Amino acid sequence: MPQTVCSGTMFTTPSGFSPHLACAEPGEEEEAPQEGPGPGACLADGPPITSASLDTLIQNLVPTTDYYPEKAYVFTFLLSARLFIPPPDLLARVCELCIKQQQLDQMRKFGPKILQLLTEWTETFPSDFRDEKMVGHIKDIIHRIAPCDERWRRVLQKLNQRLALMSQGEESIIKVSLNASSISDKLVAFKTKPPPIQKDMLSICNDPYTLAQQLTHVELEHLSRIGPEEFVQAFVQKDPLDGTQPCFSEQKKKTSNLEAYVRWFNRLCYLVATEICMPAKKKQRAQVIEFFIDVARECFNIGNFNSLMAIISGMNMSPVSRLKKTWSKAKTAKFFILEHQMDPTGNFYNYRTALRGAAHRSQTANSNRERIVIPFFSLLIKDIYFLNEGCANRLPTGHVNFEKFVELARQVGEFMTWKQVECPFEEDRAILHYLHTAPIFSEDGLYLASYESESPENQVEKDRWKALR
Repeated sequence: MPQTVCSGTMFTTPSGFSPHLACAEPGEEEEAPQEGPGPGACLADGPPITSASLDTLIQNLVPTTDYYPEKAYVFTFLLSARLFIPPPDLLARVCELCIKQQQLDQMRKFGPKILQLLTEWTETFPSDFRDEKMVGHIKDIIHRIAPCDERWRRVLQKLNQRLALMSQGEESIIKVSLNASSISDKLVAFKTKPPPIQKDMLSICNDPYTLAQQLTHVELEHLSRIGPEEFVQAFVQKDPLDGTQPCFSEQKKKTSNLEAYVRWFNRLCYLVATEICMPAKKKQRAQVIEFFIDVARECFNIGNFNSLMAIISGMNMSPVSRLKKTWSKAKTAKFFILEHQMDPTGNFYNYRTALRGAAHRSQTANSNRERIVIPFFSLLIKDIYFLNEGCANRLPTGHVNFEKFVELARQVGEFMTWKQVECPFEEDRAILHYLHTAPIFSEDGLYLASYESESPENQVEKDRWKALR
């Protein structure tokens, strides 16, 4: 069924981007937290951090002439630290430590390392730098450490390019959403059967594989815009040791791209249901059902599990599933196989098995076509939600529960690998335009169309039909 954006229902890693930090096994004694920076923080040959004070974790982020934190540690800490300290305050602390470190170390060795750290930060979490304070801190570091180094200028230049692309992407999402909403709002309520729509999907695209390719375009476009920090900010809560305000109380939680992706899932559900309920003749409705079954199968083969689940959800909506005479005319064997793949039994065991297979294919792929992995997004969000709810951010000692954030980084890091794949399929602007702007019925509109196509069978349906008319 269509999803909501609430955290309880909204929300696993190939090699490359994903952090891999060991966690203590159940029953193991926890390693004593390290209270100073150094190689023991998170090196491959040293013990992993399972908990530590926030100050210690910040110290472990700052390099020295003889030490640089693992990339996995940098990603994990920058992802999770925003739960305890706003990014501008964290960067200010890093600046202070860098200035102290500069006085101790040789500038020739230290400068490139701090440049590497800030490069990783700007590349992985560019949205942090929309805050003018962040850019100010970077410029302060440049002025103090290497005012004449051309490499710093390139870092700022690339950052500005990323921020410009992010702004353009968000503007296009808003434009598409407003356009689709304005069209759909006209179809919210009807006293009679909804008026026929001039065009339908089969008149725009009658090839299931082509439509599955275009759906993959939309999915990957949405994925590319979601920053890793949105998964944390979706569930941000007040830090119990902070006597002031939560880190994001002064601004709306920055989850707009994540929310837009959930809206896309819902739109696709309703679009599928609308296309099935609209035709006046039973034979035509059966043809639409068979078409979307084939589209769903192609999505599965591509590795596009989110569109697959949206199509199945749309076909299982009550206004569609009650059309028994229509379904009896359709060939549905393939549909039941796909339903089995996405069966929620055993915490979506079948789907998770298929996802692991797609992830393995992606790891060994020789082409972008084989690298595509688009997870069922609402389940990914749900997994992260339960990880967040099931483990405390801080331990009774007041230390940060870093082991929890290692697992969070693992899940988010895997997603970051998948979202970086470039879509290998050629765009079809007519199909993409239809997917984004085609009118869709509200739930009441779907029921009206459904009852007009096949009359109510019981008193509950008759009463509902009467109320809607």
